[in-house]
This record gives sequence, C-alpha cells and structure tokens, in this order.
Amino acid sequence: MNNPDPESQELQSELRSPTTDFSKVIGHKEQRKIHARETDLYGGVWFGLGFTGLVGWSTVAPTMLGMVIGVWIDRHYPSPFSWTLSLMLAGLTLGCFVAWEWVSQEQERIATSQPPDDDSQPSEDSSN
Repeated sequence: MNNPDPESQELQSELRSPTTDFSKVIGHKEQRKIHARETDLYGGVWFGLGFTGLVGWSTVAPTMLGMVIGVWIDRHYPSPFSWTLSLMLAGLTLGCFVAWEWVSQEQERIATSQPPDDDSQPSEDSSN
C-alpha cells in the first residue's frame, strides 16, 4: 500500500493545482505592489486628479468651442437648423475621442511598466 495507484496520484495532482495557481496569482499581485511602491511612476493622488482634469478639459474645451462657433454662425448667417447644437455635438464627439485616446495611451503605459510574469505560460481559461 505504499505505492498508490496512478488514478489517485492524478487526483492528488489535480487537487493541488488550484492551490498552486492561487499561490502564483497572489505572488504576482504582491510583486506588482512592491514594484509600484519602489518605482512611484504615477505620482499618487495628484497624478489621478491631474489626469481626471486633463480628461475633463479635453472633453469640455472642444464642446464649448463648437458652441461658441455655432452661436456666431447662427447670429450672422441664420438657417433653418441650429449650427450651435450641431457644432456642440461635433465638439463633444471630438473631445470624447481625444479623451479616449489619452486614456488608452496611459493604460498602455501602465501595462508596459508592470514587472514581467515569472511564468509566461498561457492559462487554461485563455484558450476558450
């Protein structure tokens, strides 16, 4: 009875695998925390507030500019539709695209500054 059958060995290895995966995930998260504390790339709260302001103004400025130009056009060249509303929506759309691009670039910068994974094996869930 010292040699267990192959089925029980396989069962034991399957039972250990979630614990090992969990340990790896926790270890990776801890490495990321340590890396973030050591590098301090993002500047803490002030960076977050500044970035929020940047995204906000990138949306507000084109919207307001579109409104001002639209009001000027409506006053000097009357037409059956509102240039103010049309240019305001165009400015809002442009501002949202600019904000989206800035957030995407920042997200990419954050992702590339993370420490590399120790195990670069694809997980089983990613194949689905």
